[in-house]
Amino acid sequence: MSRKSSRRFRDLGTSQPPADSRVILRRAVVMGGSIAGLLAARVLSEHADQVVVLERDDLEAAHEGRPGAPHSSQVHVLLHGGRVQLDRWFPGFSDDLLAAGAVLSRDGAIRMYVNGAAKAPVSDEIISASRPFLESHVRARTLSLPNVHFIRAQVREVTFSGDRVSGVRCALAGEPADEIKNMAADLVVDAMGRSSRLGDWLDRAGLPRPAMRRIGIDLNYATAGFRRGGGPPGATTVQAIVLPQEGRQAGTSVLTAVEGDRWAVLLSGFAADRPTRDPDDFRERCRRLPPMFAEVVDECQMSGPVATYRQSDARRRDFHLMHHLPAGLVAVGDAVASFNPIYGQGMSSAALHASCLSAYLRSVTSLSEPARDYFELVRLVVDAAWQTSTLNDLALPHVDEPYPRGYRIARRISDLILEASITDAEINRRFLQVTHMRTHPSDLIRPGTIFRAARITRSRKSRQRVPS
Repeated sequence: MSRKSSRRFRDLGTSQPPADSRVILRRAVVMGGSIAGLLAARVLSEHADQVVVLERDDLEAAHEGRPGAPHSSQVHVLLHGGRVQLDRWFPGFSDDLLAAGAVLSRDGAIRMYVNGAAKAPVSDEIISASRPFLESHVRARTLSLPNVHFIRAQVREVTFSGDRVSGVRCALAGEPADEIKNMAADLVVDAMGRSSRLGDWLDRAGLPRPAMRRIGIDLNYATAGFRRGGGPPGATTVQAIVLPQEGRQAGTSVLTAVEGDRWAVLLSGFAADRPTRDPDDFRERCRRLPPMFAEVVDECQMSGPVATYRQSDARRRDFHLMHHLPAGLVAVGDAVASFNPIYGQGMSSAALHASCLSAYLRSVTSLSEPARDYFELVRLVVDAAWQTSTLNDLALPHVDEPYPRGYRIARRISDLILEASITDAEINRRFLQVTHMRTHPSDLIRPGTIFRAARITRSRKSRQRVPS
């Protein structure tokens, strides 16, 4: 099964645009103008006469973020797996971002630390930009398509006809709240994020809601911007990870260059460890990290207030387990699964969901049946990201959810590989292939990788035991 999963994951992550698209829909409606919703609209533009994106936020005023994405002010990086998909659906997208001011971190400009120890360097690339900047570019490319239309409106409910979704009811911005528009659709996409009300609407229609799994991570983080003009020479992205071990406060901190000639610095903590909006507290926390953080916060001018955010849990909705799933309905992005954001998997997962939607629409024979094949493909992507993030989440001392079957063995293997990745460039390369969503996690637990990691760790511990 792992080899099959690896192969399917690799196929979904291809950089090659599909060559066999066909129009099979009159109208598709996407509920939500997030990155996930916009990418779904891009895919649908090849299969529908008309694609309508319904979004309640005023996107003309979204250059500083929008209410529907309260974490917009926090640090975002575009992992390689997501970047490949954005370039797949929007040729030249990465080049456009860089030309507009996004920052490409490559090779030695990327520094990573685990528990204070510098990880082995590898050849890698990361594009850094603020969330509003990145989202505005995705939105501009999507809405430039002739058959994609944006309507500012608040979705009130999904409508049904027999065993299928038939459309949505929405209130248009600027119209009286009690004037509801009925919009028919052959396919409805839920891109309404973590707070999606789709489960309530299914329940109201007498249908089961998807089962939801939660892990109470109680994550707190804060981001501040600084004007560039100082800081670490030669580095543009620095990540410092502290693992959940006795006597340590677990968390991840990120320092990265972004558009506008700025540094963005993110600090995170769990449970009672809460970075505050106090600039002095922010700087003091940075001084406990690798020295590059202190160089930025002490030498560069803060460009705005410290922004904080809290996420209580990681969650996933298991649509693939629904026995009675209505036809004409799919979900994407955080409406399916929302992970611990410090691992940066959200945007790349959403991009891969678009790839799942494309594969489904190119292979489906009848839209009168539930989109089970789509949700099975999405399950593969969700499982990959969920496995990567929750291995660490479940190790946090304040998380009391029961361990899944095989967790302790998987955790030992994960710790072994992570420890070996600190000193071995090849193990670190394989590790980053998975964490950047280029390959499936099953590729990382192949015997050759585990044996290599064990040998490296034994050798290092033997050297540490040798008396001086």
